[in-house]
Amino acid sequence: MARSPWFLTALILSLVSPEASAQQIISGPGRAKDGDTLMVGDTDVRLFGIDAPEFDQTCTRDGQAWSCGTAAADQLINLVTGKDVECRSAGKDQYGRTLGRCSVGATDVNRTMVELGYAVAYRRYSSDYVAAEQSAKAAKLGMWGGSFETPEHFRHPGNATTVTTSRREAPNAAQSDWAASTQGNCNIKGNRNRKGQWIYHLPGMPYYDETRPEEMFCSEAEAQAAGYRRAIVR
Repeated sequence: MARSPWFLTALILSLVSPEASAQQIISGPGRAKDGDTLMVGDTDVRLFGIDAPEFDQTCTRDGQAWSCGTAAADQLINLVTGKDVECRSAGKDQYGRTLGRCSVGATDVNRTMVELGYAVAYRRYSSDYVAAEQSAKAAKLGMWGGSFETPEHFRHPGNATTVTTSRREAPNAAQSDWAASTQGNCNIKGNRNRKGQWIYHLPGMPYYDETRPEEMFCSEAEAQAAGYRRAIVR
C-alpha cells in the first residue's frame, strides 16, 4: 500500500539521531554565572568544550596569587550579559544543564574565552579549542601569564595538577614546547601537584591526557633521576 508523504516525513523524523535532535538553537538575553556557565533567557547553559577556573579559584602571577576565577567570570559578563546570545545545543551535562556553543553576533563566546586565556580547552570532550588555547599560551594571556591548576583538578584536589609557563627555572622555547618531546618513546609527563610534589604520568594512566607537563621523559628512570615519583593510581 502506498504511503502518504506525511507518513514518510513522520517516519524520517522518528529516526533522527539524538545527536541531530540535540542541535536545537537556544537564544535570548545572556547573563553570566561564572566563567563557563550562563543563563540564556530561562535556560542554564554550560559552554561546551571549554573549562574556566572556578569562581573561588586563584592562580599565580609573578609570585602573587590573583583571583583568576573571578576574572574569568568578569570576562564572560563582558561578552554576554545584557546581550542577545544564541547557543547551539550539544546535549545535556550530568547536572541537566544544556551544553552549548554560543555566540553574540559574530563573536564565538566559547573560543573567545579560551583565546583570552580565561578558560582552557576541555580536551576530555572536544578538541575544537586546542588551537585557541595554544595561541593564548604562546602570548601568555590570562592564566597563561603564570601558573594555575587546571579547573578540573581544582574541583578534585586529590589529583590536582599545576600548569605553568616555565619548567622549574627559566627554560628556552624548545624546552617549554613539550609536544616536540612526545615523539618516539619520550612520552612520560612530569608535573607538580597541588602539594608541590613532583609527579610523573605514564600513557594510559588516569588524567594523563589532561596533564600539561613541565618536562617530558623517555623512561621512568630518567623521570626519577630528575626528582619525580610515579603518580599513584587508585
